[in-house]
Formats: sequence, structure tokens, C-alpha cells
Amino acid sequence: MALRPLTNDERARAREKATAARSVRAEIKKGLRDGTVSVAEVLRRGDEDEAVSRLKVTELLESTPGIGRVRSAAIMEQIGIAPTRRVRGLGQHQRRALVEYLDR
Repeated sequence: MALRPLTNDERARAREKATAARSVRAEIKKGLRDGTVSVAEVLRRGDEDEAVSRLKVTELLESTPGIGRVRSAAIMEQIGIAPTRRVRGLGQHQRRALVEYLDR
């Protein structure tokens, strides 16, 4: 079943929405790098904000100071989070384990 073609107006609105979501995620990652936002705050905000909920957990971890690709993958494997998981897809136990791990 093919999707119906979008009108120019619909396409423009979708483009604006996507741009806004990317800027929100970039702001979150910058806050993590600066230390003004914690991972726990991002997880809470992900419950309310669709743009934040679509942030990949790997990007979230790699934006945290001192965590790169290798350490991010190790943390996710240890906690039991799939590499493709997004913030909205984390269960309550995974969220708790992630926050506790990063608080150590």
C-alpha cells in the first residue's frame, strides 16, 4: 500500500517539525556535554517531549563527558540495552540501571 503524496504545504510543515526536533535534540546533547543537564533529566523529559524521546541512547551516552563509542557500547551491553534503542523504548529497570551506573 503506497502512501499518498504530500502537498507542498504538508511537506513544508513536516520539514519545519523535523528541523525543530533536531534542534531540541542538539540542545539536549549540548547540555549534557556542558554538564547543565543530567541523564536522569533527559529521561524524564523524554516522557513529555516527543523529540527527546526519539534520541538514541548511544547518542545520549556519547554526549556525556568521558564516554565515547566504546564505553557507551560497553555500558549498554552491561545494562542490557540494545544498540538501536531510543529513549522512549527504555523500560523502567533499564532507566534506573542507567542512572545508577552513571551516578557511580
